[in-house]
Amino acid sequence: MRALVTGGGRGIGAGIARALAGDGWDVVVGARSREQVEGVAGEIGGEWVEVDVADRGSVERLVAEAGELDLLVANAGISEGHEPRPSWEINPDEWWHVYEVNVLGVHLCCRAVIPGMLERGRGRIVITGSGAAYLPGGNSTAYPPSKAATCRYGEMLANELAGRIPFFFFSPGLVQTELTAGAFPNDDASWTPPELAPELVRRLATGRHDALAGRYLHAEHDNVDELLDRIDEVRERDLNAIRLRR
Repeated sequence: MRALVTGGGRGIGAGIARALAGDGWDVVVGARSREQVEGVAGEIGGEWVEVDVADRGSVERLVAEAGELDLLVANAGISEGHEPRPSWEINPDEWWHVYEVNVLGVHLCCRAVIPGMLERGRGRIVITGSGAAYLPGGNSTAYPPSKAATCRYGEMLANELAGRIPFFFFSPGLVQTELTAGAFPNDDASWTPPELAPELVRRLATGRHDALAGRYLHAEHDNVDELLDRIDEVRERDLNAIRLRR
């Protein structure tokens, strides 16, 4: 079993790489920082590749070097920072780069691995979303909308791949990482234990929860075993889906 984890040099991605390796996966860790991915790969006995997920050529080289993959975890993501700045004062290139990594980067990774998975008749894909995709409040026009697009992308691609490749998207919860550092200066936040997202991905990678493909899953608030027991209700009531209700 061979897995690729992008954004795997630190934080949630590194935790996912460690959890998968602990389950016996051969893990390829990809990120822009060579020192970080090399460190994680060395720790888990895996491989590492430098990659810029927003660059098509870089992603295609990564997938070619990674070989036959049974699992893609498209986890790489960025924000525009936590210093309060009006959207119209943010450099447009900086603003757009958030979408390039969080949305285009996910798409480039998915489109690079899907043909091989379809040809081999096996594989799973997991992408990291965020509660910022739908939770009220906030005033950033970059990170939350980019994650909303990522989650909707995940649902649509899950529909396209139904019956062929199980496709999952999830929220890791509010985890203390470099990405969230400074977002809550008074530490007024209910932090999610960092081990929950890796544990969720580890479970999804086993194949036992494929019936939940295409559903929005939260690492802290959703028990995937319990959801699986209620799968008929989940489908009938369209639960674990980001919807407008009236």
